[in-house]
Amino acid sequence: QVQLVESGGGLVQAGGSLRLSCAASGSIFSINAAEWYRQAPGKQRELVAGITTGGSTNYADPVKGRFTISRDNAKNTVYLQMNSLKPEDTAVYYCNALVQSTPWGSGYRYWGQGTQVTVSS
Repeated sequence: QVQLVESGGGLVQAGGSLRLSCAASGSIFSINAAEWYRQAPGKQRELVAGITTGGSTNYADPVKGRFTISRDNAKNTVYLQMNSLKPEDTAVYYCNALVQSTPWGSGYRYWGQGTQVTVSS
């Protein structure tokens, strides 16, 4: 089994920064694509940023230029650096990753439990 555990959330003032981590544990051969999503109260979960196996990244328009997704394959960890935070960034942030437990096959998708980010004005 594979577990994803997010950390790094918290309360920060507008303009501040946080770095979220998504650590994978269990039976892991490789982490392929990975994404960060967020869900604000009363809203649907939305994609924030993604990173491919090759390291290509993509971002939702509201976070472009402020957020950076990265990965450390040796640590099986994906990060989301969030700068210039705004009150509208307040949400629960979730990690989703495509994880291979063996060298063959395409792997499975897993979700983390989420970490709360609150940005005060």
